[in-house]
Amino acid sequence: MQYIKVVFEISEQEVSDMLMALLADIGYDGFEEAGKELYAYISEDSFDAAELTNISTALKVSCRTEIIPAQNWNALWESNFQPVIVDGFCTIRAHFHNLVVETPYDIQITPKMSFGTGHHATTQLMMLQMKDMDLAGKSVLDFGTGTGVLAILAEMLGAATVEAIDNDEWSVENAGENIERNNCRKIRIQQGSIEATAGKSYDIILANINRHILLQYMPDLYRQLHHTGHILMSGLLVEDKQTIQEAAELQGFHFEQVTEQNNWISLLFHKK
Repeated sequence: MQYIKVVFEISEQEVSDMLMALLADIGYDGFEEAGKELYAYISEDSFDAAELTNISTALKVSCRTEIIPAQNWNALWESNFQPVIVDGFCTIRAHFHNLVVETPYDIQITPKMSFGTGHHATTQLMMLQMKDMDLAGKSVLDFGTGTGVLAILAEMLGAATVEAIDNDEWSVENAGENIERNNCRKIRIQQGSIEATAGKSYDIILANINRHILLQYMPDLYRQLHHTGHILMSGLLVEDKQTIQEAAELQGFHFEQVTEQNNWISLLFHKK
C-alpha cells in the first residue's frame, strides 16, 4: 500500500492545528511539523483530492502532494523520528535511539505509520493527565490505540487489564509489535471500533481520537464506563471544548478538568 504525503506551507501555528484536526476527521493518520511546513499522510486508497482542495482553500494554504512507496515508508518515518520526553515523566523512543533514560517510564516503539509517537500535543496531554490518575488495579479501554503507546503506559502505571482497539489494520499490527517490545502482558489488542467491546465496562477509558468520533460514540462510551469510572478525551482543539463538554454532560458525564498545549486540549470526565 502506498501513502500520499501532503506538504502544506504554514504561516501560523493556529492554522497548522486547525489543519491537523480537519484532516484527521477525513482519514489522515500521520502528521509532522517542520519549520513552516506541515506534512500530512494518508493511504492512497483513502485520499480524496476534492476534500483536500476544499480544506486548503478554506484555510487559504497552499499544498503539494507526493507519493510515498510502501517499501520506503519505514525508512522515511525512522529518519524523522526523534525521542520525546514528556515533562520528565516518560520517555518515548525507538529501539535504535541510544540515550540515557532519566524518566520513571521508558516506552520503546517501532515508528511506523500509526498515530501516537508522542510528538503530538494530544498524546502528551493524555500522558500528563494519566500521570495524575490512579490506574493501579484498574480495567482500561484504549479506544483508537494507534501505536499502543497509551495502552503501554497504562500497564506501566499498574492497570490490571487493558483492551486496546483500533479500526486500522496497520495500527493494530504496529501496536502489537510495540506491546511485545515493551514486554507488556496485560494488554489485549484487537481490530475494530467500540462495538468490539460491547457488553463490557471499564474503570478508565482513554479516547485520543477526534471530535467527530467522540460525538458519534458518546453514548457507547458512557455505557461502557463503570459507574465510578473516568474517561479522558483528546484529539481536540480549544474551540471544541464547549461542543464536547455539552455532549458529554448531556449523556451523563461530569466534567472535571481540561489541560491545554499549543491550542490542543484533553478533557477529563467521570460518571455522575
